[in-house]
Amino acid sequence: MRHIISILLENEPGALSRVVGLFSARGYNIESLSVATTEDDSLSRMTIETMGSDEVIEQITKHLNRLVDVVKVVDLTEGAYTERELMLVKIRAVGKEREEVKRMADIFRGRIIDVTDKSYTIELTGDTAKNDAFIQAIERGAILETVRTGPCGIGRGERILRV
Repeated sequence: MRHIISILLENEPGALSRVVGLFSARGYNIESLSVATTEDDSLSRMTIETMGSDEVIEQITKHLNRLVDVVKVVDLTEGAYTERELMLVKIRAVGKEREEVKRMADIFRGRIIDVTDKSYTIELTGDTAKNDAFIQAIERGAILETVRTGPCGIGRGERILRV
């Protein structure tokens, strides 16, 4: 089962390395990872997407909580949450293809952020399924390059991750 884990940790050198090392040492795979400072410069928020049973995720959470740099850990998939992923896709767009690529970007509410005489770069924001659907809808040979952030998530309503 897919899980999105949010971790609040001290913004110190080596903190990211210790979290990733914990996953590596126990043979857990990280599907995606994003990290940045929060509104408090002394703290960073890390979002990890991983796969595993509820028991495995519980073990991961317990191990993460023991790390000295970790302030708080939440498995967002245990409750209501909102997730988004940023994807940039460079697509070959020459001649008649240009109008079709524009149309596909509009259908998926993407923005064309760079235009050359041979390609468009499109920015899409949405959940992972939406971004996957866009990739499936575009002709495989037309995709020149793809960059994805992986999901970032936040709890809904009163559910917050704070010290």
